[in-house]
Amino acid sequence: MDLFLVQLAVVLLCIAIGGKIGGIGLGAAGGMGLFVLAFLFHLEPDSPLVSVMLIIISVITCITILQAAGGLDLLVSLAEKMLRTRPNAITFLGPFVCYIFTIMCGTSYIAFSVYPVIAEIATDARVRPERAMSMSVIAANMALVASPISAVVVGMLAKAASLNITLLDILSITVPGTLLGCLAGCLFVYKKGAELSDDEEFVRRKQAGEFDLTTLSAAKIGNLTQAKTGLAIFAIGVLLIVVLSSFKQMRPEWHGEVMSVSTTLQILMLTTASLIMIFCRIPPEKLHEGSTFKSGLIGVVGIFGLSWMTGTFFGTYNDLFITNFSHILNEYPMVFGLVLFFLSILIYSPAATIIALMPLGVAMGLPVYTLIALLPAACAVFIIPGGAQIACVAFDRTGTTRLGKYVINHSFLLPGMVSLVMSVVFCMLIAKTFY
Repeated sequence: MDLFLVQLAVVLLCIAIGGKIGGIGLGAAGGMGLFVLAFLFHLEPDSPLVSVMLIIISVITCITILQAAGGLDLLVSLAEKMLRTRPNAITFLGPFVCYIFTIMCGTSYIAFSVYPVIAEIATDARVRPERAMSMSVIAANMALVASPISAVVVGMLAKAASLNITLLDILSITVPGTLLGCLAGCLFVYKKGAELSDDEEFVRRKQAGEFDLTTLSAAKIGNLTQAKTGLAIFAIGVLLIVVLSSFKQMRPEWHGEVMSVSTTLQILMLTTASLIMIFCRIPPEKLHEGSTFKSGLIGVVGIFGLSWMTGTFFGTYNDLFITNFSHILNEYPMVFGLVLFFLSILIYSPAATIIALMPLGVAMGLPVYTLIALLPAACAVFIIPGGAQIACVAFDRTGTTRLGKYVINHSFLLPGMVSLVMSVVFCMLIAKTFY
């Protein structure tokens, strides 16, 4: 037991170091922990999650090519037009747009292009921007567990393969559950804080001449036909992924084995990317310019090192965990949700959290639909402010969206907690009612 505690301390220390550094530092710290476990404690390394990493690479390749075709700019332009038609409803429509964007593209980074638009529309409508901005970040984050091509959902499918769940099984719970959870969050912030005209910081900025009245221009689309074509091909590709991943009889079979969901998704994403590239006639030099590819690769490195380390540790002590904790988790499944919650805060990655801990939940015999319903608990990355929160504070020219001087007392904390808790509650209710 003493050796177990020492090794657990090594794992937690490396997670803490990686979480503090962030980005590729998370993967590097995981590799360091794996070195200690394998070379000093002689634990046999688990197999790295090659299939999950290849899926993420294929998805970000497709998104990058879509970005080069102007498809992402077209999405932003369409979203801006919709938001401007109902500016007074920006507290609800802004988060909804970010939620849909993330579901379509599988990454919350896509919402960065919409945050400035949401901030501007809220300001012009004299709606306190903090309300829409805070929930937009949270909605984009919660949508990760409801996207058919996100690393979170893909990781769940890979790590719970023995339970024979389909993509449709996951989405039928997480999509309505997180949508209702985000709606609860929007209702929570609907009257949060003083009205914009009465906000002390906004009044101070106006009086000091610090409030910039400049209006942002709409997203510029180079070739509208090209952008529409690319977006249409991408939408069809995502739809095919949902259908083929959910109905195995539609996938090819060899020697009695049906093509895996992992392989299906990789092939479809790369095929979709190729079709966009061919039909939109994208110049080769534009294929590597997108910001999405860089951010996606950073996520791959993080999952690579961290999941390899945690997989090695939990795999070694799998029987120990099952013997000592399975009855507790089966009787109180929310305990597993709390573990997901706190680990996601520490490592700042819902995908890495699911990949690290989901095998433990499966091994301990938790019902499959309980595991699916607990997926939103891994989306607690909003607790400690990151890039999205910092960017939104900068985008809000009125000063109502704040980080606070005590790190966690920021504009995103309470809306995020309400949305996360209610998403888990709604997902649980849906899972127990229909499954």
